[in-house]
Amino acid sequence: MSDTVIFAISLGVTALGLLISWGLYRRRGAASGLRGAAWSLVPLAAAMTGVTGFLADLAFSPAKWAGVAVAGLAVLLYLTSGAMLSRRGGAGGRAVERGGAASAASGGAAPAPKSKGRAVEKARPAGLDPEMAEIEEILRNRGIK
Repeated sequence: MSDTVIFAISLGVTALGLLISWGLYRRRGAASGLRGAAWSLVPLAAAMTGVTGFLADLAFSPAKWAGVAVAGLAVLLYLTSGAMLSRRGGAGGRAVERGGAASAASGGAAPAPKSKGRAVEKARPAGLDPEMAEIEEILRNRGIK
């Protein structure tokens, strides 16, 4: 499309939006009217900066759509690899550094660090929720319960 046609369409859309914004101003007040006027000026600004021409070229160009598809595929592959790395042992291969060669040979799972959680597991009565037992342990340590 030529620049003149794009500018004329954008000017028409802006004028229609300003007319609707004036109606909003009369019915709902100044804040709604100003907000409508701001949105109404966006098509004119896009035409004046060349964004509209870029979008029109994008919409009607198969080569550019192929580029968008390739970019989408790249993002999909990147996200898939991140999910695969997090399932393998977390933190992208740092399991070998933490756990040594034995950990790497067993699939990358590092040994779990010792924590107070084990004491909570031993001390809790049967049938108590593990999260509640942990909260009770914290309260006991602080002398609240």
